[in-house]
Amino acid sequence: MSGKGVKAPELDVVSWLNTTQPLTLAGLRGKVVVLHAFQMLCPGCVSHGLPQAAAIHQLYPVDEVQVIGLHTVFEHHSVMTLDALQAFVHEYRLRFPIAVDRPSASSAIPHTMQKLDLEGTPSLLLIDKQGFIRTHHFGRLSDLQVGNMIGQLLMEPASLSPSSPSGTEPAATPQTPGGQCSEDGCSI
Repeated sequence: MSGKGVKAPELDVVSWLNTTQPLTLAGLRGKVVVLHAFQMLCPGCVSHGLPQAAAIHQLYPVDEVQVIGLHTVFEHHSVMTLDALQAFVHEYRLRFPIAVDRPSASSAIPHTMQKLDLEGTPSLLLIDKQGFIRTHHFGRLSDLQVGNMIGQLLMEPASLSPSSPSGTEPAATPQTPGGQCSEDGCSI
């Protein structure tokens, strides 16, 4: 886990599941945020990422750690609809809030995925109590690694935060979807 980070940009989403109110990262200051980016048809998400996110959601009190799923579709757009996602969430019994990334009119890569400079799914971001991204990882991390990193962030006082090298958000990088999937994940 890096000692420095950049401020996490707000999520740009079209809808939410499993919450009565839309969540904002600014509104979650004071909590550690576990943001798990996934796609329904990503083997690594189904076998590793989503079960890990569900376990984190069950383990930590919501007043200390907020898990958010980000359904970010960069391939197979026509079949990954909101109705399909609702059925998926119900069948897999996912209970944590899930945001649906806003599709881009000019790219296959949705808005939040671009803003966060994600390489594919599953991706895990850990955001500290002050809103700084402290972990930005594409692929699989062990439960022990993630639990250790969350524990470290929970031990930090809410008033301390890492210094941002530039004080700016990371620039979005233009990306072309590759659509390559394996059992560990799907890359763009």
